[in-house]
Amino acid sequence: MLDKNGIAKRIAKEVKDGYYVNLGIGIPTLVANFVREDISVEFQSENGVLGMGPFPFEGEEDADIINAGKQTITTLPGASFFDSALSFGMIRGQHVDLTILGAMEVAENGDIANWKIPGKMVKGMGGAMDLVASAENIIVAMMHTNKAGKSKLLKRCSLPLTGVGCVKKIVTNLAVLEVTPEGFKLLETAPGVSVEEVVNATEGKLLVQGEIPEMEI
Repeated sequence: MLDKNGIAKRIAKEVKDGYYVNLGIGIPTLVANFVREDISVEFQSENGVLGMGPFPFEGEEDADIINAGKQTITTLPGASFFDSALSFGMIRGQHVDLTILGAMEVAENGDIANWKIPGKMVKGMGGAMDLVASAENIIVAMMHTNKAGKSKLLKRCSLPLTGVGCVKKIVTNLAVLEVTPEGFKLLETAPGVSVEEVVNATEGKLLVQGEIPEMEI
């Protein structure tokens, strides 16, 4: 089973040379720490940063340099800062190759709910609605079940949707799954996790075809 860093490390394998990548709040922000050093990647944050690097070491933080989640970040040589209009022009213009988001729920048809729990105070949907509407390649980083042990990979989302039919791939603490027209397809299991455990933790339709490899971290 993976922890949050393990999920981020596995997703980092999906990042290719030359990609422009948007990192959402939460687990996705950790991905920048694990990208291969032999490839060139531009990480974008919708508050107006292009060229984000790994998180700073303790004592080296600069409070003026933050991501969309208000976390202090580092920037790489050549990084740029710009206003929200230009940032969202980049997103809506489909100039981002990969979007990595967290989620509360994902449905078997690729719907995502990641912005609101009814009855709880929230700031709003924010940039997520633009990202899921514009991106062609969306990977979700999430825990497979909630704190009560109930599946977060569902037949249909119960929470208000952020986007419809947009998620392509999901990496959880238990597995890597692809969203297909037939439902979730199991691609890999996390170290020490059996196929049966993934099946039992998935409410939505799950396709298990052939021998499922264990993911390499």
